[in-house]
Amino acid sequence: MNRIELHLANKPCHVLYNQHDILQVYVDHQALPLNSIDANKYQVDIDGQQVILNAQHLAEGVLLVQIGNEPEFAAEVNHFNVEGRGGKLGVLALVFKLFKSTKVIKAALAGASVAGYAWLFSWQFALMLVLCLVVHEYGHVRAMQYFGIKTKGIYLIPFVGGLAVSDEKITTRWQDVVISLMGPAFGLLTSFLGVALYYATELEVFAGVAALSALINLFNLLPMLPLDGGHVLKSISFSSRSWVGLTLCLGGVLFGLWLSYTFGLTLLVLFLFLGTLEIIFEWRMRNLSHLLPLNTYGQVVSALMYLLVVLGHLAVIFHFADSEHPILSLPVKILSS
Repeated sequence: MNRIELHLANKPCHVLYNQHDILQVYVDHQALPLNSIDANKYQVDIDGQQVILNAQHLAEGVLLVQIGNEPEFAAEVNHFNVEGRGGKLGVLALVFKLFKSTKVIKAALAGASVAGYAWLFSWQFALMLVLCLVVHEYGHVRAMQYFGIKTKGIYLIPFVGGLAVSDEKITTRWQDVVISLMGPAFGLLTSFLGVALYYATELEVFAGVAALSALINLFNLLPMLPLDGGHVLKSISFSSRSWVGLTLCLGGVLFGLWLSYTFGLTLLVLFLFLGTLEIIFEWRMRNLSHLLPLNTYGQVVSALMYLLVVLGHLAVIFHFADSEHPILSLPVKILSS
């Protein structure tokens, strides 16, 4: 992927492209809707003017541009080295894209998740756990759909959790906050529903769902990347100053390392490594980020929303603190450890 800066319709624009395609156009760090006209041409509206980008000759280092009814002109772009690493990354990207689009793989991963958790615990526990994961990820999907972001659905990953996959990128920090919090928020609704059904039916399975959902979602709200809480922290802190975001996010990584050492959570170290890479990428791209930052009001509201969801899950967990059932009392034992 490469970038060129052009003046289109009297606006400074950044055009992201690869060897064959136009990937995105930014004006004032804001991503603009990009419409494909045919295999090579893309149309974007800039300040009320229609701009046509022709990617037919990108491989030769030329981008053809037409603004409104004006004559088409050529802009020189960087050449690509299609051998080596770039080619390998392209193949990997294609394989991953095929992986995401295969419904059979979705079903296989879901089945493997249920089977794996059932092997470790019991099939009843496995079904409860998968239900909590699906509801959590569905919250992310619904938030993406609310912002008009195309999604590819939910993928369950055995012994890791779940993943809500989108086709498009977010454009604002506010979107990142809402999408990140909606997973735990939907999980909180699951917990409240489980508590209500438990008292209505006196079946401990509903109490188990409530407690398990609260524990899973509370873990996801820890302020470390790539967890949901880490994304909220990143969006709030990087909206202030870059050094503030870097400091707080790295603090979250250190907290995660302490947590993984204290509880022996080896898999968490892998997540923290991925989160550290995300922090480094965010820091290096801080001056080119297309994400619209949060203002002071947005930062306060985001923090209050985060605290509200955290307190809701804590309330469910401590509600069952005195229970003699091992699953119901497990979350509070972990918190008090």
